[in-house]
Amino acid sequence: MPPEFLALSLIILLFSVIVHEVMHGLAALRYGDETALRMGRLTLNPLPHIDPVGTILFPALLILTGSPILFGWAKPVPVNPLNFSNLRRGELVVSSAGILANFGLACIAAVLFHILNVMPQIPTLLLQLLRYSVTINLILGVFNLFPIPPLDGSKVLLSQLPYNLAKGYAKLETYGFIILLLLLITGLPQLILGLVVGILSSILGF
Repeated sequence: MPPEFLALSLIILLFSVIVHEVMHGLAALRYGDETALRMGRLTLNPLPHIDPVGTILFPALLILTGSPILFGWAKPVPVNPLNFSNLRRGELVVSSAGILANFGLACIAAVLFHILNVMPQIPTLLLQLLRYSVTINLILGVFNLFPIPPLDGSKVLLSQLPYNLAKGYAKLETYGFIILLLLLITGLPQLILGLVVGILSSILGF
């Protein structure tokens, strides 16, 4: 990857994961939980959101190994569902907010790409960055839809399950990271991710 594309794509990745987390906090605030607000996490300033592994180490490893796509995550925004005015609806909306934010960013980037792509003398780098923004936000959105703790999809599912099923499903959170890691080793999530992202990219005109 050219150095200028690499540097700017890192900024896009950082912005995308920060928006994802901030939207969780804003949705929680809408339902009465001020935890993220009190902890200074409702900001686009990257410093409070940096996760040493997800924001620095993991993207750096991808760069060093020559990965064709940069990926990462920010420090999760703290949310206390016990403060929600409507617990089940609040959990559904808050859990979905980050995913919808990434899909929204992908749509905005796609629209800008198609508008600028027909204009003369638009820098190729700008178009490449917009395409990357579409791809990375679709990846973030789809990946977080997987119903495996601690991903957002697990919380969306949890908010819709009957109480007894939800209680049993919540116990998986202790082993969620191990389950996710084992599944990633099989390659199944990557296969599903590639398929769904490919379909959504086609819908957006790529």
